[in-house]
Amino acid sequence: MELTPSQADAFARMPLTYLRQEYPNHIMHLLNDDGDVLPPRALHPVFYGCFDWHSAVHGYWLLLRCLRIYPELSCRDEISALFDDHLTDANVAQEVAYFNAPFRAAFERPYGYGWLLALAQEIKHSSLPQAERWYQTLLPLTQDIRDRLIDYLSKLTYPIRVGTHYNTAFALALGLDYARALNDDELEHAILQAAHRFYGADTHYPAHYEPGGDEYISGALTEALLMSKVIEDFPAWFDAFLPKVASIAALMNPAEVSDRTDPKIAHLDGLNLSRAWCMKRIASVLPNNHTAQKPLNDAALRHLSASVEHVVGSHYSGGHWLASFALLALE
Repeated sequence: MELTPSQADAFARMPLTYLRQEYPNHIMHLLNDDGDVLPPRALHPVFYGCFDWHSAVHGYWLLLRCLRIYPELSCRDEISALFDDHLTDANVAQEVAYFNAPFRAAFERPYGYGWLLALAQEIKHSSLPQAERWYQTLLPLTQDIRDRLIDYLSKLTYPIRVGTHYNTAFALALGLDYARALNDDELEHAILQAAHRFYGADTHYPAHYEPGGDEYISGALTEALLMSKVIEDFPAWFDAFLPKVASIAALMNPAEVSDRTDPKIAHLDGLNLSRAWCMKRIASVLPNNHTAQKPLNDAALRHLSASVEHVVGSHYSGGHWLASFALLALE
């Protein structure tokens, strides 16, 4: 199951609409005084749409990723216009100022950090003629987030393993891809050091306890995805980390989504899609004779089949963000 042109077009049209949609909006907003009581568009003039900040970030990422895969998408001009309208020096300066206000050190950390770096990477490698201008416009925020991630890793004693926004491995996987693509040796070194420190000695991960009721990423598989980019002898590490992975029914079979209008339960569609993404990537770096390769590929297909058809036309609870995870799973 691979991304088709019609799927790419349908996925792209979701954030094309939602990135200009201010409400409903789930603001994670710390107020320092009465002057901070502002609507989403004033607080985040670039990333006010798509229900929340991080979903807006990866909504932009999805648009450029779809165009990179299928450059002749019918909505190409609409995508360019959206970036031109929102990515201005003044708007980005406001986004940077928000992060630098008092008591906001933890805002969007680390999930939003990872996606912002992924967006910057996608802009940098876009073939659109305006992309270099967009990259330079976003650069002050990119640099601020990059520096914040390095600082965060220098003081994070323990990894956060939950299957939601605070998961450390997910952000590090995206950050590592950015660092390598942009030849950022300092950031790459910080992430590699942290990954080895947090996960290098992990064995017998209790994946049979997954999933939690509102998770959209797998703590086990996301960690394995990261370490597949970090450990030279990844198969040996993986065998110790998830021995007999094929027998872990709770991990290898899709989560049941009982109510797709519930914003937390709808996370489980994202879990199915992000598991498929991780399983495919992990299987691709295992040797062909590895006993886990076929079970992982088979499980990835089951997870995709369970949720990919629920992305386009879905309730806004999932529709504002699920297409990005479907794109990851289908690539």
